[in-house]
Amino acid sequence: MALLLWNPKSNIDLGFLIYTNFLKDPFKICNTLNTNQHTMKKKLLYTFIGLACLSIGKLSAQFSRPVSIGAGAGVAYNLTDLANVESNFTFYGEGDYLITPFISVGLRGEKGTLSGHGYESEFKNRYFAGNLNGKVRLGQFMNRANDYSRYTLEANTLSRALSNIYVGVGAGLVKNRIARDIAANYADGIVNQGGELVPSEDLGEVHFVVPVNVGVDIPFGRTLYGPQWAINVNYQHTLTFNDNLDGIKNKNNDQYGFVSLGVKYALFNRK
Repeated sequence: MALLLWNPKSNIDLGFLIYTNFLKDPFKICNTLNTNQHTMKKKLLYTFIGLACLSIGKLSAQFSRPVSIGAGAGVAYNLTDLANVESNFTFYGEGDYLITPFISVGLRGEKGTLSGHGYESEFKNRYFAGNLNGKVRLGQFMNRANDYSRYTLEANTLSRALSNIYVGVGAGLVKNRIARDIAANYADGIVNQGGELVPSEDLGEVHFVVPVNVGVDIPFGRTLYGPQWAINVNYQHTLTFNDNLDGIKNKNNDQYGFVSLGVKYALFNRK
């Protein structure tokens, strides 16, 4: 059982108050994005400013409960053959099992759109993806990581913040739903470079991917058994191995990134 320190004179967590005011509409970031990459970077900057504001308040340690479920949304962008990349709204759902308070394994599913244009050509891939993944948080390498209750009592605000930063990797599948309009001269150029247009019957194929994650969990909602809620900020970079996110096969395999903001809810009590 994890016991959390808090100040009884302060009934309002400053960090959570700032979070509430900053993110009243969690979908606003995604809905106001346009296809301009500069705009996307500004929105991401605002997200991390909000995260920095959260650290002003008191941070709880990671979940002590063994299972969590979560959902969220963000923007996905692709690194594919067409030069002009577009950023698109994407959402996800996930479930995690905590082996320790700082090591987890989980399942994640997402649905979104990848698109791009250039050379009088364009494509749009309304894809589905799912993966099995593992994450390790910095708290696993800090003092008393195995004595969770004592760690929670002794850790300062900075240690709690750092302990929730994680990296992870997984394996999964992507189901393509590609629509494309490729100019004849661009198609000829691809063939001349040793590439090819993917046959129409393969535009809906399923293929293997490896997602790499980096992010942070920000638990809140104190209970006798530890935090029950958490805000999650995550960047996932997905590697493919057959160069077919855009219906064009060329020299380099396609990739895509997904920046997301979500919420997690912890279930059950650790015995």
